Amino acid sequence: SSREPDVNGLGSPSLLHLFSHIEFIKQQMARDNVQFVRFESIDLHGVSRSKNVPSRFFQEKAIHGIAMPRSYLELTLNPKDNELDYINATNFNCDIILNPDLSTFRILPWTEQTARVICDSFTVLGKPLMTSPRHIAKNQLSQLQDNGFTLHSSFTYEFCIYGITEVVNSKTISFPAATILNNHDQTFIQELIEGMYYAGANIETFSSSSGPGQMEITFHPAFGIDAADSAFTFRTGIKEVAKKYNYVASFFSESGFYNSGALSHSLWDVNGQKNLFSAGYGVEELSDIGKNWLSGLLAHTAAISCLMAPTTSCRKPYSKYSKESKESVNAKWAYNDNSCAFNVKCHGGKGTHIENKLSSATANPYLVLAATIAAGLDGIKRGLRYDDMLQEDHTADLKHSSVPLKLEDALVALEKDSCIKEALGETFIRYFVAMKHYELETEEMDIERNKCLGYFI
Repeated sequence: SSREPDVNGLGSPSLLHLFSHIEFIKQQMARDNVQFVRFESIDLHGVSRSKNVPSRFFQEKAIHGIAMPRSYLELTLNPKDNELDYINATNFNCDIILNPDLSTFRILPWTEQTARVICDSFTVLGKPLMTSPRHIAKNQLSQLQDNGFTLHSSFTYEFCIYGITEVVNSKTISFPAATILNNHDQTFIQELIEGMYYAGANIETFSSSSGPGQMEITFHPAFGIDAADSAFTFRTGIKEVAKKYNYVASFFSESGFYNSGALSHSLWDVNGQKNLFSAGYGVEELSDIGKNWLSGLLAHTAAISCLMAPTTSCRKPYSKYSKESKESVNAKWAYNDNSCAFNVKCHGGKGTHIENKLSSATANPYLVLAATIAAGLDGIKRGLRYDDMLQEDHTADLKHSSVPLKLEDALVALEKDSCIKEALGETFIRYFVAMKHYELETEEMDIERNKCLGYFI
């Protein structure tokens, strides 16, 4: 079997278990009259790419996978890069195989007679696709487990809900659909929250945010890959539910709006019994392991920032931390301070956790999860302490906790960070950097900008 080992250490499912799981799903599909199954994967921008399969073919595709052109997931590089040696990173003329993770099978309440299953991407020879964000995240979770840890995390997203676009004086304008009030169109909100729960995204709170039409959503924390799976499910699902109500939901940061995508997380023992960030109940302090983890995040801030804020527009809010014209700003941390890049919270029922607020809502949730683990785990392995880091002689290009304001500089920092490069894979890093450089070269072109807006919105 070409399936990956499970991050929980259960190993590849036996053939008997696989068939029994498929049979259980088939019975569920028959009971709920499911006619189509969406085999869904995520591309590098965090957007869903899928193939729909009539239910009569589900068993065959669940066993053997389903073919998809590789370029659907890896996206287009600069044509000039074809002259370079990217053969190990990509080959646009070949297929990849989507193998379903059957534990993610869910019936979609907002779509008629349709279910979906999240897939992992493999080459036709059965090797994991090195540029697959979900594979990279699962690999980092496996590294955590090998060191005796597990991650408990959840995303918080800001996004905008717009009404139907109208043409005013030959210009297309999207009007905000929600006001600062929390109770705009309760029917829409209730269907969204209920539907997401049954689709696998457990929403904990839903509220208005600071801008007109801007909303904020938080998920209930989960262990392992489930946090990123929930975010992925929501990012696609909200657009489909919104469309039913003649709204448009967008995570894109544009025209003064900034939609954040914070990752709240804490480190637990491998059995999920003890929060290792906690220094004691009611104590506003991180444990020693927590301080090491936070120090790792600060040490690799420059490199991971281009995965957290992967477009030019979603990096603009970084400059608000500095009144002077600079090329970088310092990522700050504090206890219970929502203005900081890393906000340590020691209150509430979730226990001590760190909010990684470097991220924008346009970032790929699997890459945010993977980069956070890679940086934090390095802090633990090397025993980093932010107090010591502040006293070091900063002779490097970028000192600890620096966030480049330009995406180009962040890409350079990513290429120079050997730890993050090794953790996420040199193949992925090389491909990601090349893809982003091409986007930067073409972002001023109207045709590319319109394509980008159409893609994300």
